[in-house]
Amino acid sequence: MNLSCLPVSLFPEIVQGRMSVAEWAHLAAEVELDGLDLSVLFLRSLEPAYLDALRGEIEAAGQRVVMVATYPDFTHPDAAERQRQIERQIAHIRAAGHLGAQLIRATAGQAHPGLREADGIRWALQGLRACLPAAYEASVRLLLENHSKPGVWQYTDFDTPTPVFLALAEALRDSEIGIHFDTANPLAYGDDTLPVLEQVLDQVVSIHAADTATRGMLTPTLLGTGLAPLPAAFGRLKRAGFAGWVCIEEASGLGAEGVRRAVRYCRETWERA
Repeated sequence: MNLSCLPVSLFPEIVQGRMSVAEWAHLAAEVELDGLDLSVLFLRSLEPAYLDALRGEIEAAGQRVVMVATYPDFTHPDAAERQRQIERQIAHIRAAGHLGAQLIRATAGQAHPGLREADGIRWALQGLRACLPAAYEASVRLLLENHSKPGVWQYTDFDTPTPVFLALAEALRDSEIGIHFDTANPLAYGDDTLPVLEQVLDQVVSIHAADTATRGMLTPTLLGTGLAPLPAAFGRLKRAGFAGWVCIEEASGLGAEGVRRAVRYCRETWERA
């Protein structure tokens, strides 16, 4: 198993500058991750010189960038804003390429009030597909996550209802856009994780190993202490021959200790699965 981590517990420290990306890379090396994930919120600039220097700092710590998490709002009701979102996502894809990332996580967009499902699906697909040429050029794989709600948004993700996510996934089968499957979010929607995973298993490129303490809402908790069926999900992935990245979404609020405990849990659980 290849293991990386998006350190949500450390977002305040990194975003506000109390912890550097280089320090995150050294922590990732200390806990023996195979790579690390970044949010675009960590980036102070999208200029190539800055990104190349940041990549050098990460690699000097013995790490590499696996995934960059982004938050495009492709479902905005204003057409001009949707175009701006596409342009910004393309800039983020190019930044991910400079950082040496293999993957870039995209969202469908927000569930804006009054948004019709048919329009949202069409606009999300248009936005994602418009970014594919940039992803090819940057040698970065573009992925859609079954998402919930990032702190930078006002509304939940348009693809929060499982039928909407599955409709988007089905429409993407004929494309190079893969699925980044989150193990906690179906539960946050009130659904079961394993049946949803089963329906997109052949499209899954990477996994967000995440946990929630509550059904029907997202209440992040330390991996293995909540409701997410991670042992069963890992077992199903292994039986399917999954060879992609398991990306821990460490959002317990325990900081570096949460990362350490999540890494240990993931490795032990994968081995036993």
